[in-house]
Amino acid sequence: MRVLVATDAWRPQINGVVRSLEYLASEAPSLGADISFLTPADFRTVPLPGYREIRLALPSIGRIERAIAAARPDSVHIATEGPIGWITRHVCQTRGYPFTTSYHTRFPEYLAARLPVPLRWSYAALRRFHNGGDGIMVGSPSLEQALKAHGFRKLMPWSRGVDAELFCPRVERPLAFA
Repeated sequence: MRVLVATDAWRPQINGVVRSLEYLASEAPSLGADISFLTPADFRTVPLPGYREIRLALPSIGRIERAIAAARPDSVHIATEGPIGWITRHVCQTRGYPFTTSYHTRFPEYLAARLPVPLRWSYAALRRFHNGGDGIMVGSPSLEQALKAHGFRKLMPWSRGVDAELFCPRVERPLAFA
């Protein structure tokens, strides 16, 4: 199975979305999946206003159509709701490509804490984005419940797992106080 993952969050960013996608790519071959990525590195970028460390991609419909055609995916997964995500969603819907999305961050709350944007506006936009696909992957039961309460449909649990090489049980307790 060939899966194209479209994401606005990618290296050199270091965050939960990037780490989850890197781990997905490393584990997919053992499950018989071939993962390719459509990232900001594939487009011209500009600094995100107010957050200059993040580069905002400037994709075009034509470039994304060509990237999807070249990847020949069985399915497309849209990991983020940025410019790459929105245009990939548009192409998938107009060309009939099946796609899923994932909900990583409580963005409406983040945005409302920084700008005078009502939560209902942000949730309406995100509902439109995510409910258009074949399923929305969510990382926790509490997030699933919160999204259901905001009208999100086709929610699917997505356990991103634990890196057992990095986090493993051990006998010694370096900070044991007892």
